[in-house]
Amino acid sequence: MSSEDRRPSTPLLWITVALTVAVIAVLAWKTAGGRSTETATTRPSPTATSDLAAKLLSYQRRQPDDPLAIGRADAPVVLIAYADFRCPHCARFATETAPRLIERYVTSGVLRIEWRDFPVLGEESMELAKAARAAARQGKFWEFHDAVDAAQEPSFSEERIQEMARQAGVPDLARFNADRADPDVERAIQADMAEGRKLGVFSTPTFLINTQPVLGAQPLERFAAIIEAERAKG
Repeated sequence: MSSEDRRPSTPLLWITVALTVAVIAVLAWKTAGGRSTETATTRPSPTATSDLAAKLLSYQRRQPDDPLAIGRADAPVVLIAYADFRCPHCARFATETAPRLIERYVTSGVLRIEWRDFPVLGEESMELAKAARAAARQGKFWEFHDAVDAAQEPSFSEERIQEMARQAGVPDLARFNADRADPDVERAIQADMAEGRKLGVFSTPTFLINTQPVLGAQPLERFAAIIEAERAKG
C-alpha cells in the first residue's frame, strides 16, 4: 500500500473543528441581526453533526480490563490521549494536568482516560511504547508511564529503559524484555497510530474528549470546561 493510500480520507478531528467554527459563525451572524435569508450551506445539518458525533464516540474502547486506561468503563466522559513518551508537551500534561483531572474527575467516576500510542519522534519513542506495553502485561503500565514522564529526558538508552522498569515495579524483567520483542506488541502500537491518523492526528499530544478535540497540552481549565460541558449533556 502506498503512502497515498494510507493517508486518512476523512480527518474527523478537523471536520469537528470546522463544524464548530461554522456553528460559532452562524451564532455570531444571528447575534448581529441576521435574518432568515441564510441557506442550508450556512451551517452544518443536524444529521451531519449527529453522525459525526456518533463516529467520534465510536473511538472510545471502554474495555473494563484495559491496562492502558484509568477510570470507570461507564464514565460519562472519556478522554482519549494520543501521545509519545518522548514528547515534552505530553510529559507536561502527564505530570501537571492529568493528576489533577484524576483527582477531580476520575476518582468521582465522571472521567475515564484512555491512552493511545502515537510514537512519532523516532525509534526511541517506539521502544518506549513497546516497553510500556510490556509493563502493562504485568499490570504496571501507568507506573512505567509515570516514571518515564517524570524523568522528562530527551533520550532513553536501553540501560535507562531497564531502570525505568525497575522503578515502575515491574516484577519480572526477563518477561518484560521478552514481551517487548513480541510482534503483537508492535502491532497494537501500529493499530493505535493508524487509528490516530484516520482521525486526523498529526502531532502529540492530541486529545479527544467525547466529541471535542483538544490539541496540545492546554491549561487545566480548558480540559475542565470541556469535561463539565460533556458531563452536563448527561
